[in-house]
Amino acid sequence: MEKVIIYQIFTRLFGNRNTSRIENGTIAENGCGKMADINDKVLADLKKLGVSHVWYTGVIRHATQTDYSAYGIPRQHPAVVKGLAGSPYAITDYYDIDPDLATDVAARMSEFEQLVERSHKAGLKVIIDFVPNHVARQYHSICKPRGVKDLGQGDDQTQGFLPEKNNFYYCPGQRFSPYFDLYHGEKEPYIEEPARATGNDCFHNAPGKNDWYETVKLNYGVDYYAGGTHHFEPMPDTWKKMTDILLFWAKKGIDGFRCDMAEMVPAEFWEHATQTVKKKHRDIVFIGEVYNPGEYRHYIAAGFDWLYDKVGMYDTMRSVICHHAPTESISSAWQQTDDIRQHMLYFLENHDEQRIASDFFAANAERGIPALVASALMQQNPFMLYFAQEYGERGMDREGFSGNDGRTTIFDYWSVDSLCRASQKKLTTTEKRLHDIYKRTLNIARSEKAVCEGVFFDLMYVNRHLQRQYVFLRRAKGELLLVAVNFDDRDAEISINIPAHAFDYLKIKQQRTTATCLLTRKKQQMELRDDTTVSMTLPAYGANVWKMSL
Repeated sequence: MEKVIIYQIFTRLFGNRNTSRIENGTIAENGCGKMADINDKVLADLKKLGVSHVWYTGVIRHATQTDYSAYGIPRQHPAVVKGLAGSPYAITDYYDIDPDLATDVAARMSEFEQLVERSHKAGLKVIIDFVPNHVARQYHSICKPRGVKDLGQGDDQTQGFLPEKNNFYYCPGQRFSPYFDLYHGEKEPYIEEPARATGNDCFHNAPGKNDWYETVKLNYGVDYYAGGTHHFEPMPDTWKKMTDILLFWAKKGIDGFRCDMAEMVPAEFWEHATQTVKKKHRDIVFIGEVYNPGEYRHYIAAGFDWLYDKVGMYDTMRSVICHHAPTESISSAWQQTDDIRQHMLYFLENHDEQRIASDFFAANAERGIPALVASALMQQNPFMLYFAQEYGERGMDREGFSGNDGRTTIFDYWSVDSLCRASQKKLTTTEKRLHDIYKRTLNIARSEKAVCEGVFFDLMYVNRHLQRQYVFLRRAKGELLLVAVNFDDRDAEISINIPAHAFDYLKIKQQRTTATCLLTRKKQQMELRDDTTVSMTLPAYGANVWKMSL
């Protein structure tokens, strides 16, 4: 059994070493990362970092303002594209690879297949996005297999909702009339009549600037015009088309799907789709972006292997890092999902969230170290990190459409400063140290049986005097880990109580033993008795992972 460590790569940015970084710059001005940039050495380095899975974000063709019509790819009207590069979640062809990522646009699918092959050769599994809830407003597949009908092809546009036949929701008799200029510098405006419902469940013809106005909602048989009634018999056409898309990519040899906004699609569809795909591809995994804790078990029952633990663990860790909550709140967070803990995906950054080092979050990547160690080591469930997180990327650029929001843009052509400097071996001492801590921590998570297979015991209920530290035990066979992390900005001298219940539950004999810190290699004698405390020094924003043989 191995711990799953997912490394999310925003493919368009990852390999780009062009440092022009012109706000709202074109692909010619700012450059673009390619699939070919993710070569054997890059993949080997990810493996050494402790990664098991790579999530290649944004590889399916999506809306963009860059013109690829010379390659037979339909040009998108800029009025319904966010940013010059466009959102990777506004898909224009589910059966195609994004041309931005190809060295040879005409061979883009072949280049993707080679990337999958390289990743597998390096011992890494491949995850890609599946965006089931919505598509780009000008969706049109030019790469669909023979005999496949396009989404929306054959829809009865006079009906707002038809479950079996229509792929989209319509506003009959109404033209698409959003808040913005429909020309956007073009001679002709973008025209859509009748208007279709917008992706974020906006069922009228005039989405606002904060709506997902560049997307169209897909119809899975839920009649939102009638209060959300279900019409799943006979099977809606969208179910069949979207399941076929999953099977198409599964056949390419990928190992999993990260399913965007999964909770906006009925669980009944997921049960059908996951069962159908896993019948032919037994080991493939489904990761769901589900934010409502009340729906977690519903979607796990529908076939999801892992769900984002955003509202629980991520929000809690962020509050603790920023000193808005005591460390004992971490205990409450894992207890909320203890019965489904194997299915919860922990993370501290992704493309939707602000960078730890940004001024909007912690303003210092080192403040995230205790959360990293705790998140990666406290349970057997997966952990995910976002590319350049291990270098403390700040995300404080003003890229264009994205603006200065503490996030790394998903809408603009750009390059990532820390990755560019890492490739030139120009990292700061702090960045090198941070990378080393990530590497050590993730490899502990991957290699230590006490983490991969062992039992977890939270010590906070008998250590309520610790307001800025978090402590727990992990046990597997003859090995014990005592993990202590410090969220404070100063060194801490702490004493840890280990209750008699821990000795019983973990089947530990009371003893004196030598402990080795897996992060620093320091050794310390420890008395493991229920009538004594274990004392140690914890560095500011640091951690100790003590390993003992029993």
